[in-house]
Amino acid sequence: MLIDLSHTVVHGAVTYPGLPAPLICDFLSREASREFYAEGVEFQIGRIDMVANTGTYLDSPYHRYAEGNDLSRLDLHSLANLPGIRVTIPEIMHRTDLEGKAVLVETGWSKHWGTDAYFGSHPFLTEEHAQHLRNSGAALVGIDSLNIDDRSDLRRPVHSILLGAGIPIVEHMTNLAALPEAPFRFYAVPPKIQGMGTFPVRAFAVV
Repeated sequence: MLIDLSHTVVHGAVTYPGLPAPLICDFLSREASREFYAEGVEFQIGRIDMVANTGTYLDSPYHRYAEGNDLSRLDLHSLANLPGIRVTIPEIMHRTDLEGKAVLVETGWSKHWGTDAYFGSHPFLTEEHAQHLRNSGAALVGIDSLNIDDRSDLRRPVHSILLGAGIPIVEHMTNLAALPEAPFRFYAVPPKIQGMGTFPVRAFAVV
């Protein structure tokens, strides 16, 4: 069974306060395309203008560190077919079975997606959580919240620690409650783009 863990990217929907919403439109509409093809044949070519931090997205080390791997240099083994585990924030420090796993942190905050409340005082991980995840050998860390860090902490310790250790981060996830605690396999693969550190993904689990 496949479980979708991603938000839908919608024209005009803001993901993060202060960043622009995506603009989704036709580059070539079906009506305009008809002049190029045989009668009854039409195509649509879409166009999207968006910042990389849109929808459910993955952060690579390059997002934080100029010398870190960008999207084009991420190993597929670090993004696909990972053994997954679902945890809550209070559980993290007590888990000793995180090595090699995609650790998905369920906070329930995604229920506010699409409302002003989503941009409010959201759940986040601490520096201690990040250190434990890194030291425990987590392969990837995801969260269903606005930011994995406390936005008031300008050091961004969770991003700094995890991405500094080469551990990708997936933010703005959803539907984590549909997952079993384990086992499942996790996938979050962005396009292979050089010179970018973040991009939307279709995150999903195979149960």
